[in-house]
Amino acid sequence: AVVQTGACNTFWGDERGRIHGDNTDVDGFRSALSFFIGSVPSGIRVLLLGGGGAARASLLGLIEEGADEIVIFNRTPERARSMSRRIGGERTRVIPVLEEIEGEDFDLVINATRLGLEKNDASPVDLERLGCVGAAMDLVYGRHVTPFVRAAEAMDIRATDGAEMLVRQGAASFERWWGIPAPVEAMRAAMEKSLVD
Repeated sequence: AVVQTGACNTFWGDERGRIHGDNTDVDGFRSALSFFIGSVPSGIRVLLLGGGGAARASLLGLIEEGADEIVIFNRTPERARSMSRRIGGERTRVIPVLEEIEGEDFDLVINATRLGLEKNDASPVDLERLGCVGAAMDLVYGRHVTPFVRAAEAMDIRATDGAEMLVRQGAASFERWWGIPAPVEAMRAAMEKSLVD
C-alpha cells in the first residue's frame, strides 16, 4: 500500500530487527466500508471526491475490493489524474467538473476532501444533481454531523462519517505493532466518548 499511495503511517519492527511500514488507512477504509455496507457488491460504481492521502487510500481500497468503476473529482484535475494513473488504471475516470456527471447514478459517493471539518462548510457535492445514490461515506468526522452526511440523510440516503475509518485504521496499526487482535469495540467506545466530551 505504501508504494501505491505514496504514504506510510505505521512503522513496526520484527523479531529479526527489520523495520516495516504500511499505510493502514487502506485497511481502515476497507474495514470501515465493509462495516458500513457489508461486502462490496461486484459492479459497484463509485464517485470519489478528493485527491489527497485519504482519497488515495480509498481508491486503492476500492480497487482491492473490486469496484467496477470509480469516477474521481478533485478541484485540481491533474492531481486526480496522477492518482488515477498511479493507483486506479482502467477502472477510473477523472472528471474536470461535477456538471459532467449530473443525473448519473452511483452506488456509493465518498467525500475524501477536507470539506466538513468546519461546521459551516458546504457539502462537497450537490447530491440532488446526481441520479440515484445508494450510500454516502464521508471520511471527515467530528463533534457535529458533517454537511455531506446531513445532505445525504435529508435525501434518505444511507450515510456515515469517517469516525469508523479512524477506529479501523487505528486497529490495523495496533495489530501490526502488537501482533494481536485490536480491541475494536473499546477503541470505538473511546472514540465516541472523545467526540462528546
